[in-house]
Amino acid sequence: MKIKEIRELQRELGYAPMQRIIDNGSAWYLEGSTGRLAMSLLEMGACFLPKKSFKGPYGNVIPSRDQLKSGTRGTLENSINYYERITA
Repeated sequence: MKIKEIRELQRELGYAPMQRIIDNGSAWYLEGSTGRLAMSLLEMGACFLPKKSFKGPYGNVIPSRDQLKSGTRGTLENSINYYERITA
């Protein structure tokens, strides 16, 4: 499964808006419930981190997906596993 396919599934399932704000880093600057939702979607695999890391509002680093252990929360592999499960 490729990113293009995942992004199409995200559009169909309503996750695309959240993926956009994760991609541009604004998810970490909005109200707390938005950040918590982003983290939940990253954990389950519905969304993934971008290739670029960000600094959060409190100086914390939000890593890029390539800085994480393969298959863990926020990685592309985690999203591939999620979408392969739900489309099987």
